[in-house]
Amino acid sequence: MTLPSDFPAAPRYGSRSVADVMSSAAAAIGVPDVSNTLGLPKAQRYVVVLVDGLGSQLLSEYSGYAPTLRKAQSLGDLDAAFPTTTSVSLSSLGTGLPPGQHGMLGYDVVDPAQDRVVNMLGQWNPQIDPEVWQPHRTVFNRAEDTVDAVTVSKPRFENSELTRASLRGGRFKGAEGVFARTASALEELREGKRALVYFYWDELDKIGHSKGWRSEYWLEALEELDSAVKRLVQKLPANTRVILTADHGMVDVAPEHRFDASSVPGLLDGVRHTAGEPRAVQLHVEPGADPAEIATRWQEHFGDAVWVATRKDLASGGYFGGDPNPAVLERAGHVWVLGREPIAIYDVSRQGSKPLNMVGQHGSLTDAERLIPALLW
Repeated sequence: MTLPSDFPAAPRYGSRSVADVMSSAAAAIGVPDVSNTLGLPKAQRYVVVLVDGLGSQLLSEYSGYAPTLRKAQSLGDLDAAFPTTTSVSLSSLGTGLPPGQHGMLGYDVVDPAQDRVVNMLGQWNPQIDPEVWQPHRTVFNRAEDTVDAVTVSKPRFENSELTRASLRGGRFKGAEGVFARTASALEELREGKRALVYFYWDELDKIGHSKGWRSEYWLEALEELDSAVKRLVQKLPANTRVILTADHGMVDVAPEHRFDASSVPGLLDGVRHTAGEPRAVQLHVEPGADPAEIATRWQEHFGDAVWVATRKDLASGGYFGGDPNPAVLERAGHVWVLGREPIAIYDVSRQGSKPLNMVGQHGSLTDAERLIPALLW
């Protein structure tokens, strides 16, 4: 099986991707052994603001609600990591590596050692050590011996498995509310030391999932983000830069376009595990089953609403980055079903019916999901 002729291009790892943001900021303040791939201007301090769920197309459509973001210097669109989901892109941001190296390949993936689906965001399996699952040094690990490396985020993320896997190193400054986080970041910068500060903002993504990114609630959250960034950039000490980016965009999926694969007779025949995202479903096949046959079956069922690809073709096409680790690829589905139209596919027999209520979705390679901003102050 080969990739469809209209299949989107692979993310631009190593040149124009989320994996190049933190490492470029670190290099711009003098951290050794990292590359300033984005060509960021030199400074004594950099704040990297990661806004969960703020895709470039979403921001462009509603830029009138975000004057501070609109007036920033745009470095052009970057690519999220693949699949376009938080655990994957945050790991690329934190390590500077593509998914085929850091091993975070979806919201949930298969652990080959246990032959079971495990979550990569907030409910890790207790048998998995995050620092073994993702063994590479992070950008913070490289930075902490040279500069003051600080994460400013909600307290509950301090010892989360995702933090330990992909954002470990440096100091953690917990602050719950949006005003408190902004104040904490400014407090760290006022110390006057050479510093790399990571500022995580997850409110937009949470509201987008529950209400949709076209909802008034999402617009209110965008306005609040813009106000917080304004407070941050207006009070920056001298020789300090801020770069803002995101981990993915989002599409809203209507209830009639949310499908339960387990309710379709024969669709899951030969499938041992389902994993991934509703817009990037990963199918692990039973021993002896033919991935190409299963791919064809899913393509025929969902038609032009999806792209279907095999693990082999995605790996050879660079979607997990160049030279992916073979052991890491064993975590990835043999077959991937990606939303082309605004649809979402679930396995209710595994996930239950509650996820069917989610409006905003991401994971696929449409421009709405993959293109992320890079804004500089």
